[in-house]
Amino acid sequence: MADTYQHYIGGEWTDGEGSETFTSTNPATGETLGEFHRGTPADVERAVEAADAAEEEWQTLSHIDRAEYLWDVYHELRDRTDELAEVVTKECGKEISEGRADVVEAYHMVEWAAGDARHPKGDVVPSEIPEKDAYMRRKPRGVVGCITPWNFPVAIPFWHMAVALVEGNTVVWKPAEQTPWCGQIIAEMMVDAGIPDGVFNLVQGFGDAGNAIVEDDAVDTVLFTGSSEVGQGIASKVGGEPGKLAACEMGGKNAVVVTEAADLDIAVHSAVMSSFKTTGQRCVSSERLIVHEDVYDEFKQRFVDVAESVAVGDPLSEDTFMGPLVDDDQVEKFGKYNDLARQEGANVLVDREDLDPEEIPDGHEDGHWVGPFVYEIDYSPDLRCIHEEVFGPHVALLEYSGDVERAVEIHNDTPYGLAGAIISEDYRQINYYRDNAELGLAYGNLPCIGAEVQLPFGGVKKSGNGYPSAREVIEAVTERTAWTLNNSKDIQMAQGLSADIKTGDDD
Repeated sequence: MADTYQHYIGGEWTDGEGSETFTSTNPATGETLGEFHRGTPADVERAVEAADAAEEEWQTLSHIDRAEYLWDVYHELRDRTDELAEVVTKECGKEISEGRADVVEAYHMVEWAAGDARHPKGDVVPSEIPEKDAYMRRKPRGVVGCITPWNFPVAIPFWHMAVALVEGNTVVWKPAEQTPWCGQIIAEMMVDAGIPDGVFNLVQGFGDAGNAIVEDDAVDTVLFTGSSEVGQGIASKVGGEPGKLAACEMGGKNAVVVTEAADLDIAVHSAVMSSFKTTGQRCVSSERLIVHEDVYDEFKQRFVDVAESVAVGDPLSEDTFMGPLVDDDQVEKFGKYNDLARQEGANVLVDREDLDPEEIPDGHEDGHWVGPFVYEIDYSPDLRCIHEEVFGPHVALLEYSGDVERAVEIHNDTPYGLAGAIISEDYRQINYYRDNAELGLAYGNLPCIGAEVQLPFGGVKKSGNGYPSAREVIEAVTERTAWTLNNSKDIQMAQGLSADIKTGDDD
């Protein structure tokens, strides 16, 4: 490992303008993984200038030629999957199968974006004038600023960057400050692939560097995945600037609805996956389980049994289901919301917030360890604990009576609208949920986590204003131009508009 890792700007590794550094820490052990130069607004300005200068030449290449660079990245991701999975797990704390899936998702996304280079672009549209051709063309927007989170430190950067680059944009990227080592490795892959100077730029750092990306006038599109608070600020700021776009995918207070027609084996399995995978630190994690009264008692007992025994431990062990939280701030937030639930009248069913020392692996005493916190509470629209995102294994059981309409009403009573699932063997209930649940990612008889890369990923309400992934990100990083071409020597207009030019001599 280098003494202090650098930024990558304009085709060069550089210390940047600032003198401060920061470290990456293993959340399971407290071990320092590396030291990194902290980027400044001046570093971002320099990176944006490099990206702006490289834009014209990059756009002279065909989609296919641009994609060729990414095929090299694809093969390196595949060849190094196990190695990178361990880095992901060491740096963000999620268990090793999830670390591996993060890398696999990354190369799937690169594969999709590079393969899409050979797919049709634009649409031919019928004209009401037979002598006219009407069609749509796309062109790149220019410089794309990418700000990505720590919980998917390899996959999500490629959601943003792979499509942006293939479509002809240049990129300035700031990874999450919790996972700069993953960012460093991705940057090295881009360099190894020979991407031209200035087309890809990396600035490590904190919120001030991210804000500088957002505020730079030369950045045409901002792609953001992260917290609702930050994303809303970005969307509001960018929304007031003509010609600039932001696509922000943010948090959620997601739910699994379990109806009286549910298969409880599927229901319990789906709820456990939704609530505890990545230690509840997915934007799509479920913190609410909305369960019909007819199956509530059995579901509760079975879910609680698993929550009490789910394996928390060394995330590098294949026997671990839940690793640590990412840092002390998240541990503190988790505890505050657990206390809030108690204050608001929760009946606590599982409390593993303070793990027994025997549950903490040897040599991991400095990690950020918690276990599941599960409670039941009577639904009320005034409860903060069931309306505000925690981002941890904090789970409320809410019993409902009546039909699926009531379950969906409770489901929608949150300012968020990212992900959710319904567990039912009644297709009419599933269809009602499909048509009325307010969300961007929906699942039937599955956990409400995950999405294949060819599907857009994003939400509604406070959960987002766009889909910074797969096919939908194309909308954010390209401009559409509607072309109409006349093949006749005469000019004819649509809607019956006269094309006759009249003068004062026309008597």
